[in-house]
Amino acid sequence: MPHRRHFLLGAAALAALPAKAQPVKIALGTATPGGGFPVYGAAFVDGVRRIDPGLEIEAVNTKGSTENVPRLEAGTLDIALVQGEVVHESLAGIGRPPANLKIITAMYPTAGVFVVRADSPYRTIADLKGKPIAWGAQGSGLVILGRSAMDGLGLDAAKDFQPVYLERAGDGPAMVLDGRVAALWGGGAGWPGFTTVAKSERGARFVAPDAGEIKRILAKHSFLKGVTQAAGSFPGQSEPIPSVGSWSFVLARPGLDDAVAYRLAKALHELERQGGAPQQLVDTTAENTVAAAPADRLHPGVARYFTETGLLRP
Repeated sequence: MPHRRHFLLGAAALAALPAKAQPVKIALGTATPGGGFPVYGAAFVDGVRRIDPGLEIEAVNTKGSTENVPRLEAGTLDIALVQGEVVHESLAGIGRPPANLKIITAMYPTAGVFVVRADSPYRTIADLKGKPIAWGAQGSGLVILGRSAMDGLGLDAAKDFQPVYLERAGDGPAMVLDGRVAALWGGGAGWPGFTTVAKSERGARFVAPDAGEIKRILAKHSFLKGVTQAAGSFPGQSEPIPSVGSWSFVLARPGLDDAVAYRLAKALHELERQGGAPQQLVDTTAENTVAAAPADRLHPGVARYFTETGLLRP
């Protein structure tokens, strides 16, 4: 019996250790190579590891947002990056049963924009009608954003343009540069596809809805928001680009332990407070998460951390 008692005391002492001491393996779904999600995912893993090395996050390449949601539901991913329109449709049950997924953090706002070669004649969305357009990887939420934005203008992305869907998000820039497509649709500060075109010898021009078109899109699709891509988001982009878009989020599978979600929220907030977070995480803040995420959609572990730190009212 003394040995049994000593074992129980040891177990109790172990349980009392700070949660940070307990290693946890986490699978993070991103998207196809060459797109923004894998770049963000790498920064997310690096940033969290700096603060809480016990959170052992493995980034997993997927087909993107539309694959990440069902994989979260099936439990084959623990957390995943999901673009704003897919979050909206999944949680609201548009075209499918509502998904029982919770928010870990807001990622960044995405302003949907076309990039064309600087020497091209295309300057407006009307100029691109009937032209071959690379809308992105088939599983990407950016494809849904493009479809919604065009629908707000009375256009069908699949019929009023020549749609091209990519096997890999990274294939798009070369298609713009060699003329196979007139434009590439995408979004997000530092988005790799735009950066590649902007750094090329030919240079880049960005085509976005004008003020009247933005108003029309938002009038038809209230889940979209006016989003401006800040100047300097891409090489040679000296002026801000107003457009439409939404916030992307890191979502959690049903049943993700509250303690794990709490640690993720704490690590991200501590990284933010310390400064020096990877550039891709500049918008991944507690304040932005509280502002962008419906309170009832926050993971309970995240909500507990935000409440304890005064970021969220009880």
